[in-house]
Amino acid sequence: MKNIAIIFAGGSGSRMNTRSKPKQFLELHGKPIIIYTLEIFEKHPEIDGMVVVCIEDWILYLQKLLKRFEITKVVEIVPGGATGQESIYNGLSSAVKHYPQNSLVLIHDGVRPLIYDTTISDNIAAAKKFGSSITCVPTTETLVIVNDDNSLNIPPRSKSLLARAPQTYILSEIWEAHQKARAEGINNFIDSCTMMNYYGKKLHTIMGPAENIKITTSSDYYIFRAIEEVRENQQIFGL
Repeated sequence: MKNIAIIFAGGSGSRMNTRSKPKQFLELHGKPIIIYTLEIFEKHPEIDGMVVVCIEDWILYLQKLLKRFEITKVVEIVPGGATGQESIYNGLSSAVKHYPQNSLVLIHDGVRPLIYDTTISDNIAAAKKFGSSITCVPTTETLVIVNDDNSLNIPPRSKSLLARAPQTYILSEIWEAHQKARAEGINNFIDSCTMMNYYGKKLHTIMGPAENIKITTSSDYYIFRAIEEVRENQQIFGL
């Protein structure tokens, strides 16, 4: 069994209002966001390899970044698709070529660089035991579900979680779910746990760090910068 990561870096960054670079290539202290993310998986001793899904026109640029920052675990960079689901499918298509079917695959957003090593370790341990692992954080505000008739459901906050990433599955099972979706003409699942739940897979959750945000807006970038600078100062001064 291998532990592999599929890093999704296919977004264009339209909500960031970036004109020159997609959001995953925006830099902090001379290092692109995608590299911050890849370095976490690169340095983790339980990760055996990575597949990166990238905007096709930026693949060559990413290849140069991998060499510059000495990222060695990436076995292939593949182009993204028209939807997030299609992009993940492209990554899985590469994974099934390179790794055994019983491998664990951690699906992660390239613009979520604020996870910890323990988040990866907890995902792997839970997926080995339960067959899946969805990284979550508690909700800090009340969720309101609007029904088709405009009536409201308000689930108890104590029972509500926000699904984030990584999301970890057995490679053969997530691959089978994607094949079913394609055969049925479904291409708009919002994320992998939604797809797996739709096909009846029992899902297990683990708790991740609250700062595990997805950088999609300018405000998110400023939050990332602030947290990363605090982390760096803690390492420098031993705080």
